[in-house]
Amino acid sequence: MRIRLICLCSIVCCASSASAENSITFYRDGALLQQEAGAAKGVIDIPLAAGLREHTLTVIPAPGTAIHRVETYSRGSESRSDKELEALVELRRRLEDRLQALGTREAIFTSAAKVQSGKAPRKSKTNPDPMQAIRQGTDFAIAQLEAVYTARRKTTQEIQKIDARLATARRKGRSSESFVQITVTPPRGRVTLRYATTEQGWQPQYNLYLANNAPAQLQLSARLTGSVRGNQVRVSSGSLAESATAETFPIQSGSAVLAGYRVPITEERYTEGIFNRFSGMMTNSSPHYLPPGDSRLFRGGVYLGNFRFEGLSSGRSRVISLGE
Repeated sequence: MRIRLICLCSIVCCASSASAENSITFYRDGALLQQEAGAAKGVIDIPLAAGLREHTLTVIPAPGTAIHRVETYSRGSESRSDKELEALVELRRRLEDRLQALGTREAIFTSAAKVQSGKAPRKSKTNPDPMQAIRQGTDFAIAQLEAVYTARRKTTQEIQKIDARLATARRKGRSSESFVQITVTPPRGRVTLRYATTEQGWQPQYNLYLANNAPAQLQLSARLTGSVRGNQVRVSSGSLAESATAETFPIQSGSAVLAGYRVPITEERYTEGIFNRFSGMMTNSSPHYLPPGDSRLFRGGVYLGNFRFEGLSSGRSRVISLGE
């Protein structure tokens, strides 16, 4: 029993250490990925994440593994996009045909309205009230024109929607997936890949806490928006270039607190009542740039509402407002 427990613990430890190799860290301007891969018959052939930044791919051999060749290549993504593209193009052509037909109908009923309104009223036994007949004919032609204009507007809107879908489908059709092929020895050798992408996987969020006769407290959090490819996910308010020194924080429940700052606020104006209103001049006294993001406002621990914080460079000041 004791031996089984030891074996089980060993397996769990090995599994956790292996999964710890796979991680992704989201920085302010991109993401840094680390991925462990094993070879089959001396070859590792795996896809890379989209948005690979040039000159960032590093391949580190595990102890006992030697790297002989590394090649990256692209493969066009096959899609339903070809069939989807054909269907959208055909649908757009039909809508264009409808527009032409509507143009013909418009010309017909415009001419009919002119003819009706230009008729000279002549009484007859079969037409005792010629003005009424002219008005009815003119009203009918105008009603048909209104229907034509409505149909044209709807058709034009449909074409705009189709154009947007066509643009998306063409982008997908042009997209290609990047791969890396690594030749190693021994046949089941292992390596660790590290590379950066352009994906910006988090958005700044703030809590601004106001206090009487004291500097306000600004809490910066990161809300995860990127796709989680690794077992370990971390975020940093630094840039990729600062990855060697920038502090990183683990993400839990989709968000993480990155930093807290004391921010002086002057020229405060606050209105109590049914409608919360606040404005003030905030100064960024920290040495860091504060990126734009949504912010919640608290006063004395009481939540007052949300406002958009437009970002602030170190040493600069900006008016912030809620309900103004």
